[in-house]
Amino acid sequence: MTDDRRMRRVDADQGRGSDRRRRGRFQRGAGGHPARAVPVVERELEQPVSLTLPDGRLNPDAVGFTRTPLVTTDGIGRGLRGRGRNKRWEYWAVTTPTHIVAVVTSDIDYAAVHGIWLFDRATGEEISHDAIGVLAGSVRLPGTLGQGRVRARTRTVKIAIDEVPGGTRTRARGDRVEVDVIAHRPEGHECLGVVVPWTDTLFQYTVKDVARPASGTIRVDGIEHEVPTETSWATLDHGRGRWPYDVRWNWGAGSGTVDGRTIGLQVGGRWTDGTGTVENALVVDGHLSKISEELVWRYDTDDWLAPWRVTGDTVDLTFTPFHLKRSVTDLKVFSSRTHQCFGHWAGTVLDDVGAEIHLAEVIGWAEDVHNRW
Repeated sequence: MTDDRRMRRVDADQGRGSDRRRRGRFQRGAGGHPARAVPVVERELEQPVSLTLPDGRLNPDAVGFTRTPLVTTDGIGRGLRGRGRNKRWEYWAVTTPTHIVAVVTSDIDYAAVHGIWLFDRATGEEISHDAIGVLAGSVRLPGTLGQGRVRARTRTVKIAIDEVPGGTRTRARGDRVEVDVIAHRPEGHECLGVVVPWTDTLFQYTVKDVARPASGTIRVDGIEHEVPTETSWATLDHGRGRWPYDVRWNWGAGSGTVDGRTIGLQVGGRWTDGTGTVENALVVDGHLSKISEELVWRYDTDDWLAPWRVTGDTVDLTFTPFHLKRSVTDLKVFSSRTHQCFGHWAGTVLDDVGAEIHLAEVIGWAEDVHNRW
């Protein structure tokens, strides 16, 4: 524009079109080829370590990945450090031959967000019980994973999560849905823990625990449905950290049995890009192989139920959805847009000794999320 703002010197639509073309070329990579996976060098943590220093900043010694939960996160949510940026949550998802159910309880500093979601695989019906509370009066979360009870209590949602011998018990109740499920922890079972550093004041510790055999019951409108152990799986997403206000991520997970072996898949993207740490892993019969690559995600945001592709030098996966769960929350200060597809994973992944592991009909999900929180 001219200095007095009376004359526009460029065509705005033309400029926006040019921006879109440049973004497209960047996303496709040089020469119009698809973007490539980026290898990263990660450090494995083998001893217990605190996520934070005494002053509340990130402890550099905690940056890396673990095969069992070794990171103490008691410093998140205490004191004044990071006030408004602290995020703590527990999310359990359970897949059965008849239903998919997800339970979440969280404290995001200025609000507590809880929910129970159920999908009937035969009828396609979705049932949601959601609750948002001011501050965190409705929730109790332990400072560190497994070191205390998880409780959420509101008028519409009640949740209790407890460590029990051999596993984790999740109970949840809403007007129409009741859940009582144990996620069993087989002897020697490994899970992925990752510390992601954006800065020394913004960072996240996540535990993604896939392929946990599940048993128990789900009640819908008073009708009880069994959760059969041989064909039901539980997945944990545990989070403690301090987040940027505006963030986007991809997350995919799957669990199942292929050729007599228990397979667990964990893949993610975008939110970890450029940090030197990724949340990608394969679990076979309880043993975790770390996938140290920023993987390439391809999917159609105009057709969420079209197949998704997740690829890298050691990963070649196709995800075929059968259901889309769309969630939108806009409370001005807090907003969230989620497209989470449920379906099946197929393809190949190289394990940590270079063996090619085949996946077929591994049930799970893939999601695209944009949060302002």
